[in-house]
Amino acid sequence: MNSGNDKPWIDELRRAERLPASYTEMVAEYVAPLAGRAQALHGYLGRPVVVGINGAQGSGKSTLALFLANWLKHEHDISSASLSLDDLYLGKQARKDLAEHCHPLLRTRGVPGTHDVALGIKILDALTEQGSDHIVKLPVFDKATDDLLRQSEWRSVEVPVDVVLFEGWCVGARPQSDENIGKAVNVLEEREDADGVWRSFVNDQLGSDYAKLFERIDALVMLRIPSYDRVLEWREIQEQKQRADTGMNPDELRHFIMHFERLTRHMLRYLPDCANTVIDIDDAHHMAAMTHSNWPCGDTFS
Repeated sequence: MNSGNDKPWIDELRRAERLPASYTEMVAEYVAPLAGRAQALHGYLGRPVVVGINGAQGSGKSTLALFLANWLKHEHDISSASLSLDDLYLGKQARKDLAEHCHPLLRTRGVPGTHDVALGIKILDALTEQGSDHIVKLPVFDKATDDLLRQSEWRSVEVPVDVVLFEGWCVGARPQSDENIGKAVNVLEEREDADGVWRSFVNDQLGSDYAKLFERIDALVMLRIPSYDRVLEWREIQEQKQRADTGMNPDELRHFIMHFERLTRHMLRYLPDCANTVIDIDDAHHMAAMTHSNWPCGDTFS
């Protein structure tokens, strides 16, 4: 197994991200072999590849993507670009229009139907395009203003790149069956979506536009949390770090999280059987186990 202790960049990045010292060895144990698979997949397919990273809110998707990109760069000399589903949110006005014409709950960002899927497809296609060098602009959503930044403030990425890391809480999700849509899972659905219009709309989006977006993923990684009960706890920790930016108090956060409960529970039930890699997150919020299955480049290496 690789050791993280002889790689100074890991500790520098870990400290910058305010992570515990234990994360150094977790990077070596879990990020390193995942980077090896991403490199192998790129070599096997002979083209830029998209690795999706799925995980409930607060599970550590962004952190994993950050360290994975850096491991690819420092240890494999592999170029990468990272795109977050959060940066594809529709702006306030677009969501306001959606809320007025479809359902009031769609004013709140997060669920399928509140992202600019066409933009996501365009960006993933541009990032994986083979040919001459060029610049791709990546959108940036500002949660402080609950709106998309101007294009002049978007991030610039030089392409082609070898690996694209596409992370988001419902990346790779599939729709539920109609029979599961009918029953409310929490108070928000009981009181604000009694007729099921909102959840049916979200489910339909997963089966149509989002399916076209997610079909660009070559391999899917899932961060599997121990139970849905951890979402609020871990999101609250995350929220405390950025309270000044988001302004959500605990009650507002509980209401916000309920928008994601249905699909999060659904993904915890079925997605581990569909993902190419599952990383289990334990109750202490640590990566604790990892299993691989059916990688397009094979399973003949660790």
